[in-house]
Amino acid sequence: MSTLLALDTATEACSVALLHDGKVTSHYEVIPRLHAQKLLPMIQQLLADAGIGLSAVDAIAFGRGPGAFTGVRIAIGVVQGLAFALERPVLPVSNLAVLAQRAFREHGVRQVAAAIDARMDEVYWGCYREEAGEMRLAGVEAVLAPQAAALPEDASGEWFGAGTGWGYGERIRVALSGQDASLLPHAEDLLSLARFAWARGEAIPADEAQPVYLRDKVATPKAR
Repeated sequence: MSTLLALDTATEACSVALLHDGKVTSHYEVIPRLHAQKLLPMIQQLLADAGIGLSAVDAIAFGRGPGAFTGVRIAIGVVQGLAFALERPVLPVSNLAVLAQRAFREHGVRQVAAAIDARMDEVYWGCYREEAGEMRLAGVEAVLAPQAAALPEDASGEWFGAGTGWGYGERIRVALSGQDASLLPHAEDLLSLARFAWARGEAIPADEAQPVYLRDKVATPKAR
């Protein structure tokens, strides 16, 4: 049975999760600007509690963004350092997907409009549908003004809003059955998505791990 480690520092939350012997354990804290100091000790404690060393890990999953630039870089730096040393592959996971997966786990919702506050009067946006326990992207992820956010063209049924981007809720013209604007990505849900990706053989070499900021893809400058 595989042992997977997951970590996330893309938002104000810092969290780690471990799958070992079929059991999931995790640690989650909301600690803005302390990720770099706290992440490695959190990993070490999680492994110690499980009674294993890092060498027992088969792959490392991480939140690849979108999120805070510094936070995403911290995750990739730590993951690459560990994965290179261990000669293990990595599993990049979208932080918007992680948000949707958490909403599914905590609220039981199967269609989620995930939004992370991107600052600069924009949100990171992605819509997800649950398929066999996994939240899958419907459409594309984007960074855009709140009023430009929309559900997929084929959207039907009830949608739930998850994430800090819903702090702009009055400007997002999307009808919802409910929302949780306090929700942040959690490594436990990142681990759930990583297990699906691992089973599909989607792990990649550590040197191919790349951050996804979404802003890199914006070709047209914002109107001033």
